[in-house]
Amino acid sequence: MKLTRRTLGLSAAATLAAPALLAWPADAAEFNYKFATNQPLTHPSNIRAQECIKRIEEQSHGRIAIQLFPNNQLGGDTQMLTQVRAGTIMFFPVSGLIIQMIVPTAGANGVGFAFKDYHEVWAAMDGAFGTYLRGQMAGAGLYVFPKIWDNGFRQVTSSTRPINTPADFKGFKIRVPVMPLEVSMFEALGAAPTGININEAYSALQTKLVDGEENPLSIIYNWKFYEVQKYVSVTNHMWDGFWLISNRRAWEKLPKDMQEIVQRNMDQAALDQRGDIRKLNDNLQGQLQKLGMVFNNPDTTPFRAMLQKNNYYAKWKKEFGSECWGLLEKYTAKLA
Repeated sequence: MKLTRRTLGLSAAATLAAPALLAWPADAAEFNYKFATNQPLTHPSNIRAQECIKRIEEQSHGRIAIQLFPNNQLGGDTQMLTQVRAGTIMFFPVSGLIIQMIVPTAGANGVGFAFKDYHEVWAAMDGAFGTYLRGQMAGAGLYVFPKIWDNGFRQVTSSTRPINTPADFKGFKIRVPVMPLEVSMFEALGAAPTGININEAYSALQTKLVDGEENPLSIIYNWKFYEVQKYVSVTNHMWDGFWLISNRRAWEKLPKDMQEIVQRNMDQAALDQRGDIRKLNDNLQGQLQKLGMVFNNPDTTPFRAMLQKNNYYAKWKKEFGSECWGLLEKYTAKLA
């Protein structure tokens, strides 16, 4: 997911002062690394990353220098993932739904209507479920930091009608990312999902190729979907976050005392960023309402029931495996 059309420019984000990009002279540090992201510089993820980079440089007494490359400067998500595996990028926060291309279980946190709130999300992702997913990704040459960064719950927008019950999805043409987990969920709900890249989503909504789309509020705002959409149904149908990944071989070459400095500060940045995203989303509902969007809060129980009835959960339980699924259900209601 890319927030590239315009920076957020909201009061919640503006309260976080964005320091200048840090680029320490190569000859002044023993370890020189690249930190790449797909977010604009003023996004909370990059603001917290810059703070973290400065702390690491100071606490390592200049032995570690990290340069931040925001806003897809080093390529798209799949390209940057490839660069991490090759060792040319050291740090990259990325959705498990992207890593799922090489590690099938990595996107299991995105199962539809699995998490009802952030309490369940953080219990699972900071607990045994998150530990299991990290272990799976380690087999692909990645080191995954313990604390996942937040991207938020996804909501449904529409130009035609609010989504209050599963029946409202019948025949509903919805733009989704090109991800099997999401496509199959909306098919099971009776909608007509179409996989469209984010940079083409506005045009698809404007020309009525699709009736709606689904994204966290920050994407809805930043891509100006409020200009071509009327309703926001707070479905919280999927939660996604950014795992901070590193090249495993390069990470293991870093001295233990330097690893401890990096991990402690990266995990603190993740916790700080989680709080920022919550405040940002709380602010965004009001911003979008002022821009004319109408919000509704449907009961999600019937949606889960329809997914169960149409074997969505059974399908993905088989795909992810019983161990992964059992750990997910440890933190959620029984899904399958």
